[in-house]
Amino acid sequence: MDKRIPVTLLTGFLGSGKTTLLNKLLHHPDMRDTAIIINELGDAGLDQIFANSNLAQNIENEHIADNTVLLSSGCLCCTLKNELADTMRDLFFKRALQAVPQFNRLIIETTGMADPGPILANLMNEPVIESVYRLDAVVVTIDSVYGLQQIEDNTEALKQAAVADVLVLTKTDLASAEQINALKEKLININPGATQHKIMHGELDPAFVVDVGLFDLTTKQAEPQRWLRAPLKPVQPKGTLPSSLSQKSHNDEITSFTVAMPSPLNWSQLKPHLLKFCQKYGKNLLRLKGIIHAADQSAPLAIHAVHFTPYPPTLLEGWSEDEPLSRIVIICKGLDEMEIRKALTQF
Repeated sequence: MDKRIPVTLLTGFLGSGKTTLLNKLLHHPDMRDTAIIINELGDAGLDQIFANSNLAQNIENEHIADNTVLLSSGCLCCTLKNELADTMRDLFFKRALQAVPQFNRLIIETTGMADPGPILANLMNEPVIESVYRLDAVVVTIDSVYGLQQIEDNTEALKQAAVADVLVLTKTDLASAEQINALKEKLININPGATQHKIMHGELDPAFVVDVGLFDLTTKQAEPQRWLRAPLKPVQPKGTLPSSLSQKSHNDEITSFTVAMPSPLNWSQLKPHLLKFCQKYGKNLLRLKGIIHAADQSAPLAIHAVHFTPYPPTLLEGWSEDEPLSRIVIICKGLDEMEIRKALTQF
């Protein structure tokens, strides 16, 4: 099992309720061993996170290091004042030196206008970061009342919805059933592989948003199907494409699809091919996730990339499939699906 610290990236458009959700998560007993990096350049800093909370009067905290607060719930909160990678390194080294309490997961809260793609891609280029942290999931809050309009009017909101692993529909008590249904359908069209949860007042079981990625921390086993969250479209063998989907994508269209890779294959051959693929299509490649069964590996590999940069693969020791199938999920903007399928499978 991968021993790196799982990271949840929490984002959502301005006013979508991610701060309310984070506030409630911070006080849940199951979050005791969690560290949180809060971007104070957003509507946030540590003081403001709790300023309007009805739990504020019950919070006891202790400043234990620069920009770091230990809550009575056991959560470790840190404001982002330097570059994100610097803050993540600082937290890890403080943890190693026992300057802060042990934490076993990390949540990063971003500003409402943030594009999560570049954030993830930048972290991949940091050797220390990628050696001690791994991405677990991208969680995006969507306003049930205004989310549909925000997605149509703002590229940032659209990208956030497209790359999410988990979509949290907030303020459902303020939206009509018609609004919620229309938003759900829109999100399924944008990102059919993401799970959706409807909430009110930020109340959500942490089990729906943390430790929901590649590994189940309870069973200590890999859960590739859950992590992959393949789009709900039939897999086409050997990169073929139905004629109904053969036309080029609209320049502004975000699409997702699954590519079945040829078999047998070797990781030694596929690895440089994936690097070239990311370099060529990286500008419009929002996310790539895959499970690879390679003849030159002792176990399946989980692969992941954002924009131009692939993550180091994770060896899924002890896990296998009855019918091994190497497949890659692509989420992209303005790329031709047939071209991408050919580019991935012809090497």
